[in-house]
Amino acid sequence: MNAGIEAAGFFGLLDWEKTTGLSKFWVDMITIPIFSAMAGLITNWTGVIMLFAPVRFTGFYVPGLKALFPLLPRKVQILPTFAPGGILGFQGFIPARSEKMASLMVDNAVAKIGTAKDFFDQMDPRKISAQVALVALPNVRSMVDSTMVAEHPRLWADMPPRAREAIYTRVEAELPAITDRAFDFIGANIDQLLDVKLMVVGYLRRRPELLKDVIYGLGAPELRFMIRSGVLGFPFGVIVALWLSLLHYSTPHGDTPAVISLPGWLYEVLHFLPAWAWVLAGGALVGVLVNVIAIKVVFEPAVPQPRYRYPWRVAKFAKRQYQAAADLGHAIGYQIVTLDVVTEQLLDGPSGDKTRAVIAHFLEAEIDRILGPLRSVTRLAIGPRHFDAIQATAGASLATEMKPWLVEDIEFSQTTAASVDRLATEKLRELPPEEFVEMLYTAIEQDAWLLYLHGGVLGAFIGALHLLIFGV
Repeated sequence: MNAGIEAAGFFGLLDWEKTTGLSKFWVDMITIPIFSAMAGLITNWTGVIMLFAPVRFTGFYVPGLKALFPLLPRKVQILPTFAPGGILGFQGFIPARSEKMASLMVDNAVAKIGTAKDFFDQMDPRKISAQVALVALPNVRSMVDSTMVAEHPRLWADMPPRAREAIYTRVEAELPAITDRAFDFIGANIDQLLDVKLMVVGYLRRRPELLKDVIYGLGAPELRFMIRSGVLGFPFGVIVALWLSLLHYSTPHGDTPAVISLPGWLYEVLHFLPAWAWVLAGGALVGVLVNVIAIKVVFEPAVPQPRYRYPWRVAKFAKRQYQAAADLGHAIGYQIVTLDVVTEQLLDGPSGDKTRAVIAHFLEAEIDRILGPLRSVTRLAIGPRHFDAIQATAGASLATEMKPWLVEDIEFSQTTAASVDRLATEKLRELPPEEFVEMLYTAIEQDAWLLYLHGGVLGAFIGALHLLIFGV
């Protein structure tokens, strides 16, 4: 290949040396660093996008993929690029691993803040009890009416108004004490009634959009830095350009001897690959390196180290622990471990029947006491089984109806959220830097190799583009 064609781009149609009046050395020294910076920026920008988007799997049917899929390596099968039925597409790494990511978040953050009792105590069981009593009070009469009508309408219809009023009055008067006793018992046994990990993982698994927002919000400044750090491709591009110049000027061109004379063995080693292959390899290497450096600077080291080991001394995310802890604490208090989430888990989760039984037990006992002298007469009139059913239905009714009463009061929900926010923020700020950094790092390291592969492929593509435009 002669020198003119080597310096030409667009498949030999344009000679940049002749067009610009610059030597090949300066054409490469100007263009390769610029293209390398472009490769770094595009690689890191698209890499961050791949972590979070799209939230839901998006793809299309590929004939034959269903039969091919079982033959692929396991490491390929688990990529978020396949869906059942031969569908090829993509889903963001974090939403695609929502259950695993949520579990890691609980293990690395929520579990270190406190137990179910710690969270429930921050919500203040007595305040919740008072709130239940307050919002339930206007509904006591309708609750008693619906319970009695449903279980024994004739008895309730025949009961004198004064007797009904007495029951209403007693239940209303005793309601705060009833709910206090019930929630004291729930608070004392909350660890048996509420599994925080199961609650948070289940909640976030059903809401990958929320998981994505929480993780992005936790590390937003660091993720922006990862994108900007793509400009490191520029100095790497200078190194690649110098290397290619060494190869070019150490090679004879036609009758023109090599500018740089190398020993025969060294010449053979350096020219083991053709120049175009070095361009592609250099682009791929730049794409990988800018990814690796960005992740290292953000997450390592968690504690300050000498500059000869780490020029940046300490990880950017570790530097921001105080503010990042507040951001995550706010998300936990207002979006994850909220009053409505806890209430739903308590009443409708795996142990919901136990929680309802506790509330029902205390209310049944109170109804039994309130009926007092009427108890024996009522039991004889309607039968023991019907009488017990009335008590049980009343307790279950309160347990069922209390959930919307609690969460519909926005001001009360905000108050409990603020308490959890304070607890979470304080505990997260107290975490050792290594454990704090691990929270965000675990969300990224799971698929870091894919980010590096992505960087290598894109870098090689940018290198091929440079070859197309500027030649070898």
